[in-house]
Amino acid sequence: MIEATGLTKRYKETTALSQLDLQIKPGTIYALLGANGAGKSTTVNLFMGFIEPTGGHAIINGKVVKNGGKETKEFIGYIPENVMLYPHLTGQQNLAFFSGLNHKKYTDIELANLLNRAGLQQKAHGQKAGGYSKGMRQKVGIALALAKGAKALFLDEPTSGLDPLASNEFSNILHSLKAEGVAILMVTHDLFRAKETADTIGIMKEGRLAQEVLATSITATELEALYVNISTH
Repeated sequence: MIEATGLTKRYKETTALSQLDLQIKPGTIYALLGANGAGKSTTVNLFMGFIEPTGGHAIINGKVVKNGGKETKEFIGYIPENVMLYPHLTGQQNLAFFSGLNHKKYTDIELANLLNRAGLQQKAHGQKAGGYSKGMRQKVGIALALAKGAKALFLDEPTSGLDPLASNEFSNILHSLKAEGVAILMVTHDLFRAKETADTIGIMKEGRLAQEVLATSITATELEALYVNISTH
């Protein structure tokens, strides 16, 4: 569902991403770790079509991402670190508005069901989004991906700023999406959450994928040691 073949991005003399090969099948979660500047966000931006590659291909559902991602936009859901909603609209109104931009129209009952599936408490549906916590805004973002029928979901630092309870709740939501066959690429600094949530973990350094490991094959302590070793050598 999500594939990179030799994916490369250079800015003049700087290589932000070099020869990335990656495969994420439907119903799997891939966590991408690495220090700031390692190439994680560049990877997501290439898949989203926000920037053009210097070499190689970003591929979604068998289609190469090009021309700003127009060919693949219908398959993709994207949740940035801070989900921006209209503060004067309720969560349900935001979902209706943004779904409309994707040419999707839902009844109030359908909108409520989408928000429920995304884990947003019923009482919050009718509250103005200006009073939402980060975790609540992210749930509206998840509901938007569900409303769109996204088959590939990209997450940029989804658990930063969340307390442990909200972070755990978010992981549970991702597992429910995984069970529905969604392919998920999660960029994060949260080693523990990567270990607990992902099927596969990739560690990046200086624009390259330095190592891949199965989450079940490594303990949290071992993952931390591996990450430190790769990042400092």
